[in-house]
Amino acid sequence: MQVRTTRLEAEDAKIIYQETAGLAIITIHRPQAKNALTANMWDQLAKIALQVLDNPKNKVLILRGSGENFTAGSDIKEFNAISLEKAEEAFVHMEKTISTIERLPIPTIGVINGPAMGAGLELALACDIRIGSEKAKLGIPVGKLGITLNNKFAQRLVQLVGPSTTKDLVFTGRMFKAEEAFKLGLLNYLVAEKDLNKYMIRMGKLVAGMSPQSLLAVKQSVQECVDSVPKLWQGSTPFVGADFSEGCAAFVEKRQPHFKRQPK
Repeated sequence: MQVRTTRLEAEDAKIIYQETAGLAIITIHRPQAKNALTANMWDQLAKIALQVLDNPKNKVLILRGSGENFTAGSDIKEFNAISLEKAEEAFVHMEKTISTIERLPIPTIGVINGPAMGAGLELALACDIRIGSEKAKLGIPVGKLGITLNNKFAQRLVQLVGPSTTKDLVFTGRMFKAEEAFKLGLLNYLVAEKDLNKYMIRMGKLVAGMSPQSLLAVKQSVQECVDSVPKLWQGSTPFVGADFSEGCAAFVEKRQPHFKRQPK
C-alpha cells in the first residue's frame, strides 16, 4: 500500500492519502477538532483529490475521517478571526473543493463513522455512495451560526430528502442518527462499526471491478440531470451578516447566540 501524508499547520492536522488495489483512500485527520477542516486543509483536500487521477490504476476514491468522526465541517474558530468578506471567500473556496470531488470522473465513496456536520455533511453528499456505521450522525446546525445554505448544498439535500426534511434539518439543527439517515437516503448502506473498514474495501473493490466507461457515462448523465434542475433560490452569499458574526462568537465562547429579529 502506498501511503502519502500531507502535513499541514500542525502534526495532528493532516490529509492522509493511500493507494491499494485500485482504491485511493483520503483520510481527514484532525482529531482534536472532530476533523474540522481549516482553509488550508480544504485547499489540500482539493489538490489531493485531483492527484488521485494521476495514477490510472485508481478506479475508486474513498473519503473518510479518522477515529469516530467524519468531519465537523469548516473550522468555526478560524472564521471568528477573519472579516465577513474573507469568510465569504472561504465559503466559495470550500464549495469549489466539494464540487471538485463531486465531479471527479471516477466513483467516490464516503465512509461516515460519527458526526458529519454542516460542510462535512455537504462533503459527504458530494460522494456518489455513502456508507455509515451505527455511530454516524448527520446534520446542519447552520441556524446556530447565522449561516444559510448555498444553492448547491440546498439542491443536493432537496434531491435526496425533499424540501420538508431539508427545512427540518436547518430549522431544528438536530442531528439525524444513523438509522434515520439511512431510511431518508442520506446513507446508502448502514453497517456495524466493527465491519466498516472491511465493508468499505469490499464495496470499493466491487465498484472498481465494473467498466470504467459505463460508470463514467452514468455518473455524467446523472450529473447532467442534477444540473438541469432550476436553482432553488437566488443569491450567492452563504451567510447572514451580523447573525454570522454573532453565531461564530457564541460558538467560540460556548454560549447561546443572541440573534436579532429579522427586520420587516
